[in-house]
Amino acid sequence: MSKRKTQRKIITPNAKEKHDSAQKKDLSSHRHFLILLISLFLIVVTLAAFEQLRNHAFINLDDDVYITKNRQVQSGLTLEGVSWAFTTMHAGNWHPLTWLSLMLDCQLYGLNPSGHHLTNLVFHIVNTLLLFLVLERMTGALWRSGFVAALFALHPLHVESVAWVAERKDVLSTFFWMLTMWTYVHYVERRGFNRYLPVLLFFTLGLLSKPMLVTLPFALLLFDYWPLGRLQFGQLSGDPKSHTSKSMNPGDQKSVAFRLVREKAPFFALCAVSSVLTILAQQKGGAVIPLEHYPLEGRIANALVSYVTYIEKMVWPRGLAVFYPYQEMLPIWRVVGSGLFLVCVSLLVIRAARKLPCLVVGWFWYVGTLIPVIGLVQVGVQAMADRYTYVPLIGLFIMIAWSAPDIWVGWRYRRVGLSISVGLLLLLLMIVTKLQVKHWQSGVKLFEHSLDVTSNNFVIHNNLGAALAEQGKIQEAMAHYTEALRIKPDLVQAHNNLGGVLAEQGKIQEAMAHFAEALRIKPDYAEAHNNLGGALAGQGKIQEAMAHYTEALRIKPDYAKAHINLGLAYLMIGNKSSALEEYKILEKINPDLANVLYHKIFE
Repeated sequence: MSKRKTQRKIITPNAKEKHDSAQKKDLSSHRHFLILLISLFLIVVTLAAFEQLRNHAFINLDDDVYITKNRQVQSGLTLEGVSWAFTTMHAGNWHPLTWLSLMLDCQLYGLNPSGHHLTNLVFHIVNTLLLFLVLERMTGALWRSGFVAALFALHPLHVESVAWVAERKDVLSTFFWMLTMWTYVHYVERRGFNRYLPVLLFFTLGLLSKPMLVTLPFALLLFDYWPLGRLQFGQLSGDPKSHTSKSMNPGDQKSVAFRLVREKAPFFALCAVSSVLTILAQQKGGAVIPLEHYPLEGRIANALVSYVTYIEKMVWPRGLAVFYPYQEMLPIWRVVGSGLFLVCVSLLVIRAARKLPCLVVGWFWYVGTLIPVIGLVQVGVQAMADRYTYVPLIGLFIMIAWSAPDIWVGWRYRRVGLSISVGLLLLLLMIVTKLQVKHWQSGVKLFEHSLDVTSNNFVIHNNLGAALAEQGKIQEAMAHYTEALRIKPDLVQAHNNLGGVLAEQGKIQEAMAHFAEALRIKPDYAEAHNNLGGALAGQGKIQEAMAHYTEALRIKPDYAKAHINLGLAYLMIGNKSSALEEYKILEKINPDLANVLYHKIFE
């Protein structure tokens, strides 16, 4: 019986290198396949959650200011429109790219709301994919990055930013935010001016979409700490691509920190310019509430409570409304409790910084990115807004994704348990989001829901009244205007709107009383001047009416209705030449109304 000699396969160094290379190539192909698979999943679930938007209408809260009653936007992309977008501070904001985006929508879809909603949804999907790709590239953590992106895509708090056409500035600015982060990662991988310039460009475009990007340079510094590992304190091995820990003495740490801050000097300069323009726009639009109305201590209390309330709504997204009324007197226990909670969490994450740097980045991302909209500079009369969480919640999602799996460590069925839990959570979020999207079907449905989940909501009562009045439901509209005035007797919009429906019913004296009250509270209220002028003209008091039309135009020179009313008043006193002058002005502002006046002049 012969013995066979065992043949030993000898692997040469060259063959081993080829084998390793092939293995790496297989792993890379597998990873790319998984990235593609997760991306497709994110697209599908986001479409499933938001697909109802294609049937939704515009709402009479900001959509009118931004689109349905904005002739510049409705004219589409024109040279005049582009000039207007960069020079106007309309609606208390300076965000030219947002205006251009809405103009392009009108060029493509006209006033069909489906197209405008579709654009918002496309931006939201792209933002989700970019967030996933950026986190995956920075950390190398494929599934955790996908989980953060899924939470971002499906959380009900983000419905407002996507379902509200007027919030195009949210999804558009976040698109440039994500591109800024993407190009920044490329720049960090191999620094150079050619890679730095795109980062600065996308950041600039983001500021031109919404000034909230002023916090982005600070967010980049957080990423320098973790996961990019460019800024190290003590001993930290936070760089996902590095397997070494490096100790740095305090002098070196300060030098590195200074260099990283100096690297972002152009970003801070752009932030300063954007902040100045924003303040000017808000002051011009009358959006900034003075301290005598909302004292500083009240703003601080509201800010503390809002920080914690956003977290509560992230965990348990119920009672979501398009407008939350500002409460001047918050319960002291809630204010103190919120402050203590924020301080305790901040101390805990700092203490855990060495082992879990992700907690520091996630928490201070959340706290920092909310600062511009937390209410210390009070813009408008809302206490908080769901749309303000669109970017900030990413920080909390990072904290969850990078720390929660540690809870399952040591459990035999860890992978199965995690998979089932994540699947159920995402399914639940998708269901709640679909229900929330449904509320945005129309202004009436949205406002009725908001009244169900809030109290003393004078803004929503007024807007619901306006929406019902457009449907011809005058009595219901009057009831909501009256309720708005019961809650806030000095609400000029409600006085003006109530006066309008009373005038339509022929109750001129009652209507005039409300117009006059609106002007007593706000003497520069152009709409009330115009409406009071109309009521006076109906009584044959033409000269008095013309005085109010003229005042309305002094306050608001492009006010088309006041121009046509003044033109008609000139005709009533036989002054055709002055009426023709009004026609020439009106022709540039609103050709449709200009044609009405033209026929009246030459009939």
